[in-house]
Amino acid sequence: MKEAILALEDGFVLRGKPFGAKVRGTGEVCFNTSMTGYQEILTDPSYRGQIVAMTYPQIGNYGINDLDVESDRPQVAGFVVRELSPVASNWRSRLTLDEYLRHNGIPGIEGIDTRALTRRLRVHGALRGVLTAENLSDAAAVDLARKVQYVGVDLVKDVSTKQAYDWDPDDRLSAEWTLDRSAGYRRPLPPAKYRIVAYDFGIKHNILRRLRQEGFRVRVLPAATPAAEALAHDPDGIFLSNGPGDPEVLTYAHQAVRDLLGKKPLFGICLGHQILSFALGGRTFKLKFGHRGGNQPVKDLTTGAVAITSQNHGFATDPESLKGANVEFTHVNLNDGTCEGLRLRDGSAFAVQYHPEASPGPHDANYFFRQFAESIERGL
Repeated sequence: MKEAILALEDGFVLRGKPFGAKVRGTGEVCFNTSMTGYQEILTDPSYRGQIVAMTYPQIGNYGINDLDVESDRPQVAGFVVRELSPVASNWRSRLTLDEYLRHNGIPGIEGIDTRALTRRLRVHGALRGVLTAENLSDAAAVDLARKVQYVGVDLVKDVSTKQAYDWDPDDRLSAEWTLDRSAGYRRPLPPAKYRIVAYDFGIKHNILRRLRQEGFRVRVLPAATPAAEALAHDPDGIFLSNGPGDPEVLTYAHQAVRDLLGKKPLFGICLGHQILSFALGGRTFKLKFGHRGGNQPVKDLTTGAVAITSQNHGFATDPESLKGANVEFTHVNLNDGTCEGLRLRDGSAFAVQYHPEASPGPHDANYFFRQFAESIERGL
């Protein structure tokens, strides 16, 4: 049987069994420590341009269903697992993982030592790589990996909506009920009390679901929408979404958020947190291997409470760059001490680096959507 090859820019090469599409995938190689949720990971736009390795040994057990997607298609550049489950056993399953990746043009590799790969990435940091079933020598594959461009590339333009639209979860479910996956059942939607606009830098569907469940009517805007155009919708608040890649290159987003500050209450998640940092005059730095998984401990500095959070990012805000700004740092990562949340002292804007919507979980940080509603009720 034909082999697949995963080669890193530092010369590390692993060979295994191919699955999914027989195409070449290139990107930054990273790992995710989640035990479940591979479908959400595959479809999260924040993973655009990345080859994702799962540390949990067997993946694919429950197949692929129609609901647990975070965007309209898989976004990863490639997928790496220790063992691909030969059986997909779940009443909601419609496709196997192999079929899903094959239909969507995403290459995969199984049967490699994912422990050795993870240890290497932890020691050397995230590395550029290539995943392919082509008949290549180790040297040729490593050379391709070294040509991959990731840092300094605008990946948001590849995942953001091209046209503004109104999010309506009823399009996928029913006229009166929505799926509350944190509770495991459908419940009535509350009245839509607030109108907001959401900048789509690679927004996840479950963020939109949570906003609607908290009483927001959401108008989703393309990433490059100027501030004046966003304000022309007369929203009650502004939301900045998650998304992929290097935040420093998104100068159009920095300027838009800078122009929006003080005009409407503002809430940002993940890449939205980093864009807010740039709008306030700060900067970011690249993490060695990023935070990717569902078990990151974060301390709320205002209350002392610790939440277990879902995260997916390779950059972090540099607190030193915001010294002297009207900023209060609100959350810190207990693993490495990096900034996980900030807010303006006047309460007009706040953001967190992690994913409070946390699909598929955990759900410790769901309360941020209520805080956004409360900030709108208080006004500026």
